[in-house]
Amino acid sequence: MRKRLVLWLMAIIAGVVAAPVAADEGMWTLDNPPTAQLQAKYDFTPTPQWLERLRLAAVRFNDGGSGSFVSPRGLVLTNHHVARGQLQKLSSKDRDLVAAGFLATRPEEEIPCPDLELNVLVSMEDVTTRVTAALGPNMSEKDAMEARKAVIAAIEKESLTATGLRSDVVTLYAGGEYWLYRYKKYTDVRLVFAPEEQIAFFGGDPDNFTYPRWNLDMTLFRVWENGQPIASPAYLKWNPAGASDGELVFVVGHPGSTNRLHTLAQLEAQRDVVYPDTLAMMKRMLAVSEAYAARGPEQQRQALGLIFGLQNGIKARTGELEGLRNPAILGKKAAEEAEFRRRVASNPIWQQQFGSAWDDIAMAQAKALARRPELAHARLGGRSLPRLAQTIVRYVVEVSKPDADRLEEFRDSQLESLRFRMFSPAPVYPELEELLLADALRQSLEALGAEHPFTKVALAGKSPEEAAREAVRGTALADPAFRRQLVEGGSAAVEASADPLIALARRVDPYLRELRRWQEDHIDSVQQAASEKLARARFAVYGKSLPPDATFTLRLSYGTVKGYPYNGTQAPPWTTLYGLYDRAASFSFRPPFHLPPRWANPPQGVNLTTRVNFVTTHDIIGGNSGSPVVNREGEIVGLIFDGNIESLVGRFVYDDTANRAVSVHTAFMTEALAKVYGAEMLVRELLGER
Repeated sequence: MRKRLVLWLMAIIAGVVAAPVAADEGMWTLDNPPTAQLQAKYDFTPTPQWLERLRLAAVRFNDGGSGSFVSPRGLVLTNHHVARGQLQKLSSKDRDLVAAGFLATRPEEEIPCPDLELNVLVSMEDVTTRVTAALGPNMSEKDAMEARKAVIAAIEKESLTATGLRSDVVTLYAGGEYWLYRYKKYTDVRLVFAPEEQIAFFGGDPDNFTYPRWNLDMTLFRVWENGQPIASPAYLKWNPAGASDGELVFVVGHPGSTNRLHTLAQLEAQRDVVYPDTLAMMKRMLAVSEAYAARGPEQQRQALGLIFGLQNGIKARTGELEGLRNPAILGKKAAEEAEFRRRVASNPIWQQQFGSAWDDIAMAQAKALARRPELAHARLGGRSLPRLAQTIVRYVVEVSKPDADRLEEFRDSQLESLRFRMFSPAPVYPELEELLLADALRQSLEALGAEHPFTKVALAGKSPEEAAREAVRGTALADPAFRRQLVEGGSAAVEASADPLIALARRVDPYLRELRRWQEDHIDSVQQAASEKLARARFAVYGKSLPPDATFTLRLSYGTVKGYPYNGTQAPPWTTLYGLYDRAASFSFRPPFHLPPRWANPPQGVNLTTRVNFVTTHDIIGGNSGSPVVNREGEIVGLIFDGNIESLVGRFVYDDTANRAVSVHTAFMTEALAKVYGAEMLVRELLGER
C-alpha cells in the first residue's frame, strides 16, 4: 500500500505544479460555485434554483458527517459508519443494532436517537465587513483576537435572538472572509433502517480506503417535529438506475478540514512533530481499547465503535503523513509558496501589507513546537465521562459572564446544542472510561514528568491508575439527572460537589485555562492575523479562483464516474454483486470477508449484475461521508462513503489521475432494500410511490 501511494505521489507532481486549480478540484461554497469551470468543461451551468434545492436537501450530522433528505416525509440517508455512534448508543448487551441491523416497519417502531442533532443550512450572509471593521489598524494581535471574538459573538447572538436559528459565523480562506450561516436544527431524529455492519463495512480495516469495494454503507433516519414526521419538500428524487460511466455528477456535503492553504512552515511542523505525535497517541489508545475488547463479548461490543474510529483515523493519518514526507509534495508546496511570495514582493504595496505574514506564522509555529509536550499531553483524556466533567466545571463559570467574554463553545449561540449533548441519556461504559483515563494520565506523566504543574494537580500524589480508579468508580456523572442537578445548581453546586471526577476537573481547570490563554495570545492570535493577510494577498494575486479550505460547512464538488490505473491494471468504474461473492469466497469467508446470514448465499431474486460501489473524480475529505451524489437533474444516484488510498494526500494536494471518491450505487441500495430486507414500504417511499 505504501509503495503504491508513493509511486502515485511521484507521478502526479508534474501535472499539478503549474495550475492553482487542477482538473475537478475544489470543495466550493455555494455562494461561489464553479460556474465557469462547469460551463467550459461540461457545458452545464447550475441555476440558483438548482443550488438552493441542493442546499435545502443537504443535512449536516452535528456529530460528524453528512446526509440528505430523500423523501418528502423527512427521510434522511447517510452512511452506516456515520450513524454508527447512534446505533451504538441505541444498543445494549441484549440488542446490538450495530451488528444485527434494524428495520422499522411502521412509524411507531422508529427509534428516537438519544443525542443526534441535524442541521440544514437555510441562509448565508457575508459579514466580513462587520468583522474586519472591529479590528483597529494599530491593534496588537492579542487585542485583535479579542475584538474579533467579541464581534463574532455579537453577530451570532443577534441572529439567534432575531431568528431562533442556530447561527454560526464561519471563517473562510483562513480569515479572508467571514460568513454567518443560519441552520434549522432538528433534534427529534429516529432510526428507520440500518443493515448489518458486516455488509456495511465488508472487508473491514484491510479494505478501508481501498477500491474495488462491495459495501452497503447506508442508514436511514427520519426527522420528526411536534410528534410528526416533518415535511421536507426540498428532497432529492431517487434515481434507482444510478450513475453511468463518464457521467457528470455532483457531491453536496460537509467536508471536515483541509490544509491546502497552509504555509510551508505549518506543513513542516505537521510532518515533523504533530502527525507523528498524534499517530503515537492514537495507536496507544487503540491498544488499550483492543485489550479491553479482548476481555469478552460485551466488552468487545462496547469498544468496537472506538476501535473502528481509531483504526480509520490511523490509516488516514498514516497516508497523509506519507504524503507530507514525500519530497515531491513538499517541493510542490515550496514552489507554490515561492511563486506566491515573488508575486507579492513584485508589488511594493502588497509587500508592505502582506510580506511579513509567512515569517510571522513560522515564528508562531516555532513557539508552538517548543511547548508541544504540554499542548499535546496536558489533558485528562478518556472518552465521555472526563469530557462531561470538564464541560460542567466550565459551563457554570462561563454562563455567568457576558456573552462576548466567554470561551467560544459556551456562547449563547452554542448553549442549546451543548446542553443537548451534556444531558444525553446515551450509555457510558465506566470500565473502559477508567482504562482510557488511566492511560492518558500515564502519558501525561511520561511526557511532562511528575513535577509538572499539570501532573501534580491531576495526580495529587497518586499513580495514574489510582487517580483514574478513584475518579471513575466514585463518580455519578453516568447519570444524566445528576449532571442536570449540578448544572442547574450553578457554581455553588459544582464547587461544593464531592464527586471525585468533578473534583479532578476542578483541579486541572486553572492550569488548562492558563495554557489555552497562552496559546491564544502567542500562537492563535499571531497566526490568525497573518492568515488574514495571506488571504487578502491571495485575493489580490489570484482572485477567488481558489476555493477555501474545508471547514465542516456546506460545499459542492463536481466530477465524473471514472475508473483509474492501479497496481499495473485498471480499476473499474463500478463493482457488482458478483464481485462481492467472489471476494468473500476468495478468503474462504473468513473475517473480515465473511457475510451476514441473510447475505451468505445470494437471496432469491437478487440480480448479481447489480452495481454495488462506484468511483468518481470528486474532491472530498472526511466529513463528506454520507453526502449524496446527484446528477444534472438533481436526482440522487449514489452515496459517498470513502476515498481510495490515493486520495489520502487530498488534505494537501489534489489530482484526478487516481484520486477517487467511493460511493454506494443507488441500484444496490434499492435492490438490497427490496429483495434482501423486505423493506418494500421504504422503496416505495424513496421512489415516490407513497
